[in-house]
Amino acid sequence: MERCPMEHSTDSQRECPYIRLLPYADRVHGEAAASLELIKVQLGRAVHLRELWPGVMFWSRALSKYIRLYGRKFSKEDHVVFVKLVYELVTIPKLDVGILQSFAHLLVTLLKKKELISREELVLPWRPLRDVIDRISFSKTEGIALEWFQNTIQQVGPSRRLVLLNAIRKSSLETLLTSVVQMCRTYFSLDSTAEMLEEWRPLLCPFDVTMQKAIIYFEMFLPTSLLPEHHNKGFKLWFDELIGIWDTVHNMPAWEGTLVNLFSRLAFENIGYVDWDPYIPKIFTRILRNLNLPIGTYHLQINRNVLLAYDIPQVVTWITSMLGGPSKLGQKHLDSLFDAVSPFYHPSNNGRWLTKLMKLLQMLPTSLVRRLHRERFQKPTWKTAVPASHRLTEEDVTAFVQCLQQPVLLAMFSKNGSLDAAQALQNLALVRPELVIPPVLEKTYPALETLTEPHQLTATMSCIIAVARSLIGSPTRYPEGPLHALPLLFRALPGVDPNDFVKCMVTFQFIATFATLVPLVDCSAALQERDDLTEVERELCSATSEFEDFVLQFIDRCFALIESSTLQQTREETETEKMTQVESMVELGLSSTFSTLLTQTSLPIFKAALDKIFNFVTTTIFETRVAGKMAANMCRAAAKCRPTETLSRMIPHCVNIIKNLTAYEEVLHEEEIDKELLWNLQLLSDVVCVNGKNLLPYRDDLMVVLKVCLNLKSKRGYTLASNLLKRILRCTTMIFPLEYYSVPGGFDKSPSIYLPIRDWGKAGNVNNLDMTWHLPTAEELVLANSLLDTFLQPQLQRLQTHAEGAENMSRDEIQQSLTIVQNCTMGAGSLLPPLGGELVNGLVSGLVELDEVPVYVGMDHDANRENCREKVAHVMTKLVNYMLEKSEDDTKSLFLIIKIISMVLNFQGSHKVEFDSRWKSLGLVKKAMEDKLHGHKKHIRALLIDRAMLQHELRILAVEGSSFKTTHQDLMHNLLRLSTSTYSEVRSKAQQVLFVGLITYNFSCRYFVPHLLQNLQPDRPDLHQHQFKGALYCLYGIQGMTCSATLHDWDMIGQIWPAIVSAGLSQSVSLEKPSTSRLFDDLVERIQRHYETIGLDFKVTDECREAAAAFWTSTKPLLSRGKPTENEQALGLQKLQERNENCFRKYQNLINTLIDLAENRNLSWKFELIAVSLLSMLVRDDRPFPAQGVRFFVQRLNHDTLATRKVVICSMGAILKQMKRPHKKREIDPYAVAGVSKTTALQPGERADNRWLHYNSSQLPCTKQQWDTCTFVNKTHWGFYTWPTKMLVYEAPTEQPKLGRSREELSEAEQAIYDQFTDPKFVEKLIGYLALEESKGKDKFNARRFVLFKGLFRNFDETFLPVFRPHMEHLVGDAHESAQRCLAEIVAGMIRGSKHWDFEKVERLWTFLRPLLRSAFCNISVDTLNDWGNSISSACENQDPRKLHWLFEMMMEAPLGGEGGSFSGASCLYVLQRGLSQQEWRIPELARRLLFYLEPKLTQAFKNVRERIASVLASIFIMDVNLPGSIDSSWPKRGDLAKRLLQKLEPLIMLEGDLGNHLLEENGENVPTEKGEAIKLLTTVLKWLTGSGRCLLSTFPEQFYFLPLICKVAPVDKEIHDEVKQDAKVALAIMAQVLLTPKQLPDVVNLLQQVVDCASWHARYTVLPFIQTLIFYNLFLFLASKSAVAALRRLVLQLLQDEQLEVREMAATTLGGLLQCGFLHMDHAMQEHFEWLCQTHFPPRCRRANNIPFVDLVRRHAGVLGLSACVLSSPYDVPTWMPQLLMELSQYLNDPQPIEMTVKKTLTNFRRTHHDNWQEHKQRFTDDQLVVLTDLLVSPSYYA
Repeated sequence: MERCPMEHSTDSQRECPYIRLLPYADRVHGEAAASLELIKVQLGRAVHLRELWPGVMFWSRALSKYIRLYGRKFSKEDHVVFVKLVYELVTIPKLDVGILQSFAHLLVTLLKKKELISREELVLPWRPLRDVIDRISFSKTEGIALEWFQNTIQQVGPSRRLVLLNAIRKSSLETLLTSVVQMCRTYFSLDSTAEMLEEWRPLLCPFDVTMQKAIIYFEMFLPTSLLPEHHNKGFKLWFDELIGIWDTVHNMPAWEGTLVNLFSRLAFENIGYVDWDPYIPKIFTRILRNLNLPIGTYHLQINRNVLLAYDIPQVVTWITSMLGGPSKLGQKHLDSLFDAVSPFYHPSNNGRWLTKLMKLLQMLPTSLVRRLHRERFQKPTWKTAVPASHRLTEEDVTAFVQCLQQPVLLAMFSKNGSLDAAQALQNLALVRPELVIPPVLEKTYPALETLTEPHQLTATMSCIIAVARSLIGSPTRYPEGPLHALPLLFRALPGVDPNDFVKCMVTFQFIATFATLVPLVDCSAALQERDDLTEVERELCSATSEFEDFVLQFIDRCFALIESSTLQQTREETETEKMTQVESMVELGLSSTFSTLLTQTSLPIFKAALDKIFNFVTTTIFETRVAGKMAANMCRAAAKCRPTETLSRMIPHCVNIIKNLTAYEEVLHEEEIDKELLWNLQLLSDVVCVNGKNLLPYRDDLMVVLKVCLNLKSKRGYTLASNLLKRILRCTTMIFPLEYYSVPGGFDKSPSIYLPIRDWGKAGNVNNLDMTWHLPTAEELVLANSLLDTFLQPQLQRLQTHAEGAENMSRDEIQQSLTIVQNCTMGAGSLLPPLGGELVNGLVSGLVELDEVPVYVGMDHDANRENCREKVAHVMTKLVNYMLEKSEDDTKSLFLIIKIISMVLNFQGSHKVEFDSRWKSLGLVKKAMEDKLHGHKKHIRALLIDRAMLQHELRILAVEGSSFKTTHQDLMHNLLRLSTSTYSEVRSKAQQVLFVGLITYNFSCRYFVPHLLQNLQPDRPDLHQHQFKGALYCLYGIQGMTCSATLHDWDMIGQIWPAIVSAGLSQSVSLEKPSTSRLFDDLVERIQRHYETIGLDFKVTDECREAAAAFWTSTKPLLSRGKPTENEQALGLQKLQERNENCFRKYQNLINTLIDLAENRNLSWKFELIAVSLLSMLVRDDRPFPAQGVRFFVQRLNHDTLATRKVVICSMGAILKQMKRPHKKREIDPYAVAGVSKTTALQPGERADNRWLHYNSSQLPCTKQQWDTCTFVNKTHWGFYTWPTKMLVYEAPTEQPKLGRSREELSEAEQAIYDQFTDPKFVEKLIGYLALEESKGKDKFNARRFVLFKGLFRNFDETFLPVFRPHMEHLVGDAHESAQRCLAEIVAGMIRGSKHWDFEKVERLWTFLRPLLRSAFCNISVDTLNDWGNSISSACENQDPRKLHWLFEMMMEAPLGGEGGSFSGASCLYVLQRGLSQQEWRIPELARRLLFYLEPKLTQAFKNVRERIASVLASIFIMDVNLPGSIDSSWPKRGDLAKRLLQKLEPLIMLEGDLGNHLLEENGENVPTEKGEAIKLLTTVLKWLTGSGRCLLSTFPEQFYFLPLICKVAPVDKEIHDEVKQDAKVALAIMAQVLLTPKQLPDVVNLLQQVVDCASWHARYTVLPFIQTLIFYNLFLFLASKSAVAALRRLVLQLLQDEQLEVREMAATTLGGLLQCGFLHMDHAMQEHFEWLCQTHFPPRCRRANNIPFVDLVRRHAGVLGLSACVLSSPYDVPTWMPQLLMELSQYLNDPQPIEMTVKKTLTNFRRTHHDNWQEHKQRFTDDQLVVLTDLLVSPSYYA
């Protein structure tokens, strides 16, 4: 045993604190220094020598490994140098994506702890990083198959699974790059904000996709953590501008959530420096709207894209950052928010919205605790501190906790959110345990007593687990908390229930949590021995006397659980004897809980427990599969905790029984041996898992047992004995902690010296952990070596003899020997030295060394002993050769051999899989029990010990290193043979081990791939099917690992891809077998999914080399080796050039090889398709595709196979993009073009300097001169917001490169295309194929084909037009859907391709196209409507509208006046709409002309035409947006149209009463013309309003002028059969959910008053749910206006006295909703008003009959409804005023109808909603009130 030393280096940035806890820490510091120096030298040299691969890659990974092992154990100077160097590496232009990801991960790691480097110490340029993001996230080449990332899917028609997987992978790459920017933006220069704004402001066009790009860039890059004195260079440059945009645009565009993320970050990093108060009502209104909650009984939820919703973590950060400060406005609005949403947390409510609500509730306390930690406990750093004026006060914290308390208590029992509630309680209890814990306990104690509600029990226990640490360890705020520990533990014991798995597991977690925090020591003696105890301590000491009773009762419960889990009890008739998953979980829970419990017990309690366990296990014989394992685990826990006491009783007992039972020799030969022998072997193998030192006294006995039992013939017997051997070896050779007490030193001290209750809930101190390690002593190592000599060596010798053929062993004997070898190898993994051998040479050539400093793990290997690991490897090699030749069907032995090889290769004392599992488990436990408030690693001591052990295991996993040696080569060669052997299970297991080896050892793939591919050679006559499939599976790899066929290595790809294709020529294996065919499909799909464009040009920039030079300028410490000489650097440059040339040569060779294979006539179509698919992935943007490859692709455009044609079309589009001739650009001054002076003021929208971009029919370029002098701007966003610093446009056509070239002027590759597309037969066949139907009803406009045609006409001018023209004229007359679609694709490509044609050619083109399009538009069918819409939309995209004036003028001639009836007119209008929408803000004239044309036609006779007109109107008015700073534009205004339409709707508005009887068929004979026209107009208006609701600015003041009319039309019934009424309902729902502005509130309230005063009761009824929804979705805006609140209250109370019963009842429902959401409050005035109404005088009952005045009846009913609404507004609690209201309501139970029914309904609903918690709620009533209420609520008995 050894105590860890604590001295450590003080000059490092942040050393891993757990290194200091290791028992060999003194060796680690020297090792780290040597490793760091080596990394600096070799990384610097590799950069200087320009060796990205393998040099820089190897040493950058070594740096990552260094940080994992030692933390940031380097100086600040080194840290800065590392960051600068890696940043330069990440930003190398066009860097290979695989290398980029590796560097990016390292950069994130280096910058993760931002407090270590201040802004003054590090400045990073932002533009290089922007270029990387631009290349990856906004790639212009990925979509057209010129660049491949792991997400790229260029194959057509991929499966949904493929799309989903690739979306995840793309997001992971983009997430990594986002993390890089997050880490780096802190260090951007002070001027960077202004530079970013200057660059990205021109992209801010809200109608264009560039808006999203700009906002994403702003959110990613803008630095928000500047010091206060620099804020004028930071957020103050953009805050007012961006929040103005956010405030203007209301309807959740795609970029709004991103903008909110920016505001959230700004708020968090600048608390107290940004004044949010003016925006808080708007912010909380939008947050509430974002939750998309269902409101009222008449709601219609508007579908919103979930992906566009605000990110809840960002919202939470924003909210908590606005809390505090002088105004307290944030807390006030947070209170109102939870008043509104609290009812939704009740367990009876469920819906899609619940996930968001629960996440909000869970994360708010977490965010508050994070802020409190930052303000109160975080160590000061260079970052800006929160000003004292805005720090959270104690009152702020209390208000926050009280705000969330009620919703959390409601959510505790939610079906899906109880764990979220528990996490919220955990954080709330950290700050206010005295407020949070008592109500949780109040719910927990009753739940622990009930047997009928298991969910209630598990939910409350989960919450107590979450708050346990605060319950036990809050002596100042909640001193009585510890007193609840024992009562809770005793009440939890019945939860150990074998019949309820969930309850059992939660109970184990519950008990383990408390046992971890509380030492189970009887402190009652301290009452007599100490006089310094407080009253609570005295009570606690007294209670601890029950600990022993609790432990013993728990053990009894565990015994009962074990006895019910025996195989005979659970599944006597089933075949399997393995544990089920549930049993495994229970076993794990039982063992870990019991171990924790015994660890924390004092010696007297432990002895009592040990007696009980010993009696139990020695008086019962268990089967060893399930119950026996559980019982043995309990014994193992006891032995680990106190080995001396446990072993002295267990080992002698077990050994004696085993000796007695094996005394007879025949036992050795029995296959089924005595169960008692098995049970005692199981027991013995578990109790030896202790400190090896404690086993030494029993070595002889154990040796005797092993000698006998390892020779048993019974497989179960020798397996258990081998397990015993393994565990003895592990205990004597491994380094591990010896104790996990909650406090150092244990608890075996007198109460007068040490009082354990004062350490309840105490955190461990990582700087003074005082942990004790087990280090193998000399005696233990002697024992271990003796065991190896005795048991391992003979078995190895025997196996070797068998493998050499000298001794014949049966299969059972082989398996027995292999089992012993496997367990010895596993048990002595840390003792056996690593494999030796020479390095495998020739795999790579480099200019820098690739050897790392070896990692020391506390074990000094004896050089004089034979290396057993190498001997095992040698024997296994021989045995594999022998068995594959002689007995390949002995799969069980082969399984064991594979396991042994895995151990020899990868096991040095720790398994990677087990390590990962434990690391994850540690993280979960830490999260469940950590104290985020105080931080500073205030974890419980056991967790810190476990983390130290994991640090040791991490080093163990690194001890082998990654050098590929000959020994590894031999073993992995054996695995390769097994991976291609006969039996699939053997192949599968061998492949998994092989893959791990290939990942572990550097460059091993380069050795194995050639050997692997021998099994795919088509000319091998001796090739078997299993070898073939095994090789394919090896190439496929396993999930989670890189596919071998997509390695970033041209050598490997150049061998693997041809081998896959040439496998199709194989004659010796069957390629038609379904499994083989499916395997090829999966392999190709995996290649497409994982392939990333591999670099051809590797370069290291001068900036990288300058950054690396800083390693040698550092003075501490000086590097022992200098940087490369000039000659070395020249050699490095030469090698780099050779490498790049070599890569390009291999790239070309691969293309040529694949083409040759694909053209082999013997190759089947399937493998030709594979070749084509692989070739398509080799098309790239930085190298022209070889002419041979272009010819190959062009010829296959007419391939017989559809799948091949699809791939080729995609590739041809990419190749044509490659061939695109560079067009010249020139810089212009847009102000000069406009003829105005330049201004610096920001004025988005239409301005004098951008009107020249508008479409103006009087200034169209209709002549060549006008065309050539016109300044065309194709990108629609330029100029809208502001102009870019450098505005570039294309030169005039006369200045551009020649397009209409002859064949002789073309390149060889271009000639290949020219030859085919000038061949009429080729084009005829191609059009024939493209005009075929692929999938009935599923075909649609194909963007790939469009790109192909666009490329043809762009690159070759009008050369191919004569060939295509007759086919297009034929297609336009073909009514078939597929023919029309083909024509649409050609037309779109032709129009877009003519972008750079000169005027004469464009004019000729439109002369041909205009009549063609007229005919096509007349022939549009239902099936081709979307195709033509997509065609015209694609044609107009990124085009200056003045270039397309022929098209627009043609379509604007008479959109509805063509031939073909209503459908034709609507279709033409739709196509026009799609074309105009691409031009966005630049066509106000066309919009005005179209509106002028359509306005008289709003009453069209045909419904479909009206609907299309309404849709077009919505599209037109999308542009009606005024951003901050903009002026009125010439664009049509919605308000103007609304006013004109209202005049036309006057006939309907003037109609009295309900409009239901007037909504007849528009063409009916009985409908007067004026009214009929108005009804038609109304249907159009309703559709327009519905479409407008989805616009950017979702409301305009005049919209609400339609409200009175719509309310008259909207239906009262839920069953709707009239379409107009349905449209009215949808329009009303959209209007109810619009976001209002404060200026609009008075007008809206006045309009609502108009509806309330109108004669139609339908309108009055309909407006009530409208009011409720409108208020809820604009809650905080209304609450900010007292006049609006008063007016709306008056409206609802007015309708409560309406003469129509339905209106009164709906008014009561609305009132209840408004009270429930906190808009109105049940105050004294409201109560008096309702009581006054209720007291309306009725005649005496005897004279009542029917003589009650109707007015009096309405008044009293209104009062009763008001009281009813108040009662029902609190469905889940009982406010102080409710009992009295219920008593008052009961007085009217016998009143006439409808009063009686209202009272009955109210009482029934009250009983229903309060039933679950009635025991709690009835405490609010007096006894007399309860008697009355009981009489009212309990139905009278039938027999009464």
